[in-house]
Amino acid sequence: MNKLFYTNAIFYVLFIASSLVACGQSNVEKSNKSQDTPSFTIFKSPEEWKQILNKDQFGVLRNKETEAPYTGKLLYSKEQGVYKCAGCGNELFTDEMKFDSHCGWPSFDKEIAGGKIKKVEDHTHGMNRTEIVCANCGGHLGHLFDDGPTSTGMRYCVNSLSLNFEKKSNIVAQSNHDTITLGGGCYWCVEAIYEMLDGVKSVESGFSGGKVANPSYREVCMGTTGHAEVVQIVYDNKKTSLDEILKVFFTVHDPTTLNRQGADVGEQYRSVILYRNAAQQKTATDIINQLNKEKVYDQPVVTAVQPFKVFYKAEDDHQDYYNANKSSGYCKMVIQPKIEKFEKLFKDRLKKN
Repeated sequence: MNKLFYTNAIFYVLFIASSLVACGQSNVEKSNKSQDTPSFTIFKSPEEWKQILNKDQFGVLRNKETEAPYTGKLLYSKEQGVYKCAGCGNELFTDEMKFDSHCGWPSFDKEIAGGKIKKVEDHTHGMNRTEIVCANCGGHLGHLFDDGPTSTGMRYCVNSLSLNFEKKSNIVAQSNHDTITLGGGCYWCVEAIYEMLDGVKSVESGFSGGKVANPSYREVCMGTTGHAEVVQIVYDNKKTSLDEILKVFFTVHDPTTLNRQGADVGEQYRSVILYRNAAQQKTATDIINQLNKEKVYDQPVVTAVQPFKVFYKAEDDHQDYYNANKSSGYCKMVIQPKIEKFEKLFKDRLKKN
């Protein structure tokens, strides 16, 4: 055997030993672990994950592989910001929670509050350890140990490949952005209108409010998923407001017809506002009460005001549908009249191209 063989063999042994020592030391008590298989809010097939993640990320997040020690791009990062799940964007840690454990992987002494991470018993490699996974998508993050040097006594040992890092400067820039999710019948119609409103940063068509994870458009159309067709709107609250967004909402669809907008009939076409906080809930409720009190419509407003849970983005060919299909019959007969009404009533609030 030549010298190169011995060198490679020694490196391999050292790598395995380092991995097991760093991730196999004293562990948290079983009382802190999840005894059952956890449930998650985001479900995707392996093929869908491969479209989102690169090969190395897929190996770690979905196949529970471990990156080589001292190779992660976030290991020595000292920048201020937030560490997010690379699979779904769930915020997991901040820079203030990070410390240098000299184990070869990024380490944190606690997680962001709110059930961001789930703990699972791991008996692989002949050891009893606590695996940590993203509470949203189930992506493998690393392991949790009770040998941390800070007051928490914890060490979250995490793969860099499981994380994305967002700098504090980017977070500050986005602090003026809010998100609201609205259902007002066919999402093609609603999306086309909000894409024209000044202050709106992005509009995505999708599904929310139901019980089926990652539904397809065809499944939602069958009316058995419980989901409504919705648009998720991100807007700059320095340029527009939730009041204005809801004013547009109640102008361009009929909020008095239950589970119906024109010829589109079914629970998936219901009028609904999915709020993210108490302020959004109050604004929506106050506007509906005012509309009913002033009898703006001949019939009472039936728009539901419900807490937002999860948004499933629709297929790519359902995004920006009007602009891509202006010559189609549906766009000409259904969407175009709504746009013309919006342009007439909100002509001073149109985006400047």
